[in-house]
Amino acid sequence: MKSILLIGLGRFGRHMAMKLQELHHEVLAIDKDEQRVNDALPFVTNAQIGDSTNEQFIASLGVRNFDLCVVAIGDNFQSSLETTALLKEHGAPFVLSRAAREVHAKFLLRNGADDVIYPEKQTAEWAAVRYSRSHVFDYVELTPDYSIYETAVPESWVGKTIVDLQVRQRYRINILAVNHDDQLEPLPGPAHCFQQDETIFILGSNRDVEKFLRE
Repeated sequence: MKSILLIGLGRFGRHMAMKLQELHHEVLAIDKDEQRVNDALPFVTNAQIGDSTNEQFIASLGVRNFDLCVVAIGDNFQSSLETTALLKEHGAPFVLSRAAREVHAKFLLRNGADDVIYPEKQTAEWAAVRYSRSHVFDYVELTPDYSIYETAVPESWVGKTIVDLQVRQRYRINILAVNHDDQLEPLPGPAHCFQQDETIFILGSNRDVEKFLRE
């Protein structure tokens, strides 16, 4: 369990608060809007109304005691930038800031953010891969060159084993898991025999995976 300071309770901040509660983290949520703070109370450990661009207010929070500080402000870049800088100035060990545009991300990183999340861009990239490929059900980018894909078992694989198909040697991909009737089998052995209604989680370079998906 981690101690997290969450600043900004718009749609993104609210969804993050709900997920953090599900993960059993302690969350102090901050927003200038009283209604947003009240709406978030069921999902956080504590919540305060306050202006995160006010240095005295930030100093009063003891930000160096939080494992993670999240600046989830999405509608006012100036406030996001000032809040990020103040958090680092007062000793926050790790600051994650939300960016709405590419240029915002660059300025946030220069002004103290340890990392930046760009939800619109990341969602758009995920959707482009997910919905422009046949039989791709999910996609996680690990690096610009390597990703994990969930895809349907190819028709030609049904009834054959991993060793029969020589998956790694022929396709240069690794099978991380097989999903059958919502039952996940991680790291299937070489004798695993593929079935019609299975999906597979594969890891490989984007070039090799895309080649595999075209076959």
